[in-house]
Amino acid sequence: MRIDVPKAVNHAQHCLQSGCTSVTLFGTTGEGSSIGNDEREIVFNAFLSAGIEPAQIVIGVMANSYLDAAAQARVALHAGCRGVLLAPPSYFKNVSDDGLFVWFSSVFAEIGTSARSVILYNIPSVTAVEISVALVSRLREAFPNVVAGVKDSSGNWSYTETLLARHKDLAILIGDERDLAAGVRLGGQGAISGMANLYADRLLPMINEGREDPTMIEAVNELLKFPVTPAVKAMVAHHSGDDGWRRARAPLQALSDSDFKRLTGIFDRLFVAAAA
Repeated sequence: MRIDVPKAVNHAQHCLQSGCTSVTLFGTTGEGSSIGNDEREIVFNAFLSAGIEPAQIVIGVMANSYLDAAAQARVALHAGCRGVLLAPPSYFKNVSDDGLFVWFSSVFAEIGTSARSVILYNIPSVTAVEISVALVSRLREAFPNVVAGVKDSSGNWSYTETLLARHKDLAILIGDERDLAAGVRLGGQGAISGMANLYADRLLPMINEGREDPTMIEAVNELLKFPVTPAVKAMVAHHSGDDGWRRARAPLQALSDSDFKRLTGIFDRLFVAAAA
């Protein structure tokens, strides 16, 4: 299954026009771990050719080899991208902070002098590898000009609270929209968010003012009852009227027709009917 590059470009432009200050290319919702290096080059070049500025792009990097991770990051940084969203290696489980520290250090060393603007990506529900708050401290102390922030998609408020208490001078970006407003009130600087694909305008008061949005929280709770990435893509299909968005690359699978109907019905009730 090939990537529909024009569709990806158009969607990124739509997100930027809807209030997003950047788009994350090859992130979790974009199935970044399933996209090959040749495809990454094609898609990235298409974004640039379409007039999306490198400073508006964060590049997701999800690799087990520190050499592969560094190579992907170098492409982004040499092009002037806003930053790199760097996940930990995820094949081996129960790894130590010491092992992860060496891995991240090896990535930064391999990138070389251009290493900068790295956002550590903590998403243990997917990687099964947590970037502990203590490891964040070690990495930023060792690489103060490289580590710029953390995307916290842990969904663990205790972790988020501790991270903000110790590192609010970093760009702490909340990935779980249910914790977004509270995180901003404690010093969080925004979000890299799956729901921004759908409701960027509704997220802005949460990001800019720390304002709670109970409807958004309910929507996330409902969406999490389904496989997350296919569910977000299903909702993009529903919003855009383009059924092609329902496709997913193996091993992920598109929502069944019955689940698609159930999820879109829930979201229509929450957002469309409530606004009528």
